[in-house]
Amino acid sequence: MKSISLYQDKNTVIHRIDPLSKILYILVAIIVPFLLASQIASAAFILVSIIILLMGKSLKRTVPMLGFSGLILITVVIIQGIFRPDNVTPALVLGSVVFYKEGLLFALGISLNVINILMSFSILVLTTKPSDMVETFVRMGLSPKLGYVLSSVFQIIPQMTETMATITDAQRSRGMETEGNLTTRVKAFFPLISPVVMNSLITTKERAIALEVRGFDSKQKKTFLTEVKKTRSEKVIKIVLAAVLILSLIGRVLIWLR
Repeated sequence: MKSISLYQDKNTVIHRIDPLSKILYILVAIIVPFLLASQIASAAFILVSIIILLMGKSLKRTVPMLGFSGLILITVVIIQGIFRPDNVTPALVLGSVVFYKEGLLFALGISLNVINILMSFSILVLTTKPSDMVETFVRMGLSPKLGYVLSSVFQIIPQMTETMATITDAQRSRGMETEGNLTTRVKAFFPLISPVVMNSLITTKERAIALEVRGFDSKQKKTFLTEVKKTRSEKVIKIVLAAVLILSLIGRVLIWLR
């Protein structure tokens, strides 16, 4: 079954790391710079994320996301660099436009935080199969029904797209015109969309029957087809991330006590 996601199946060590470790990394990457209020911490986590994505052969997939967010961040730099109320020290003069040091530093902090969040989430999204992610949540205590809904979300759009393509080809073979001007497309819309909706309803009913046969509504404790084996490396990753988080909390407390 195809799914709507950015995941690419590659045999790398990053892809084999369990989703829980990646989720923990995201939390640490976001919380630590916030606790320390440090741009250096954000930059360090960005560098670590880049290295991880390089190891997972997925760094190129982040370019479109960074390109889109980059346009927004440029506007943040311009607005904060010129119009921030705390601006005092001129840093860059372009004709009649003056960029101030205070605003640029503030915009730099925002930019680093946004890029850090995007890069850390990219590790999870690009190197983790959606079904594995949902299964991890279910193992952690998420309702199996909600887990099934989340899993279905990743599948329903590709499934309907594939069904639409099949029905379109079938209608074309019967002589229906599906391409041309707007009027022709509108005339072909209803004969095409009706079978798609009916097929989706039938598929939903079949899934519901299949789930009932497999005891989906059973109140007994759920079991899983595959048993997760915790490796030593994953334990080390969790310990290191937990240690980094604890040290950052200690650092935050020491900053308050000064």
